[in-house]
Amino acid sequence: MKGKSKAPVQTPPFRGFPPETLDFLFDLALNNNREWFTNNKPRYEEFIVAPALDFIATVGERMPKLSEHITCIPKRVGGSLFRIYRDVRFAHDKRPYKTNIGIHFRHTQALNAHAPGYYMHIGVDECFFGGGMWRPDSAALQRIRTRIVEKPEEWRKILRSRKFSRDFELGGEKLKRPPKGFPPEHEYVEYLKQKSFIGIANFDHGLILDPDIVDYALEMYTTAEPLMRFLCSSQDLQY
Repeated sequence: MKGKSKAPVQTPPFRGFPPETLDFLFDLALNNNREWFTNNKPRYEEFIVAPALDFIATVGERMPKLSEHITCIPKRVGGSLFRIYRDVRFAHDKRPYKTNIGIHFRHTQALNAHAPGYYMHIGVDECFFGGGMWRPDSAALQRIRTRIVEKPEEWRKILRSRKFSRDFELGGEKLKRPPKGFPPEHEYVEYLKQKSFIGIANFDHGLILDPDIVDYALEMYTTAEPLMRFLCSSQDLQY
């Protein structure tokens, strides 16, 4: 007699980050050194890594409804959670640790930090949801700018979207002058100057404690979907 097949294990619903998450980040900002971090490693594991991976897993269960090409990988290394360790080899700022939680849900066909993706940033300075491409390489940037010039009506539709304009601002560094090869008189020349194409939606720190933070995150990602589709199309990627 064959045994009954087991029901698939369901991931418990994410109920928000604990208050200790913010306590750790603010304490780390005041004690950004290896000795303090080593002594407080258990707090980091319990209040940063564990809830962040639970958040990623819960978003991952629902992300396919928004896009089947965005990865949500709940792994501490090589997944959607950014490392807390800073690369200080060529930096003037030698503090060894980031004072934020960084999460990036990347496109399946371009798995690096500069690929199209959705973001969540929880930091001592600010918190935000994001969608877009951060500092794409020169070839990718060229393709984005070319699509804005060739498809201005698509870009206009994004900018005039009531929800997008209400919740998001296009962030990131800009060139001082129009990029070479692009018309300086173009109606969207200010956007052609962008080095990054990321929609940023800021939120208050208290939201991370809210049991509905996953719902809110996916609502913001849905609002940023037109920008993501535009950017994926510019790179010949499916959304």
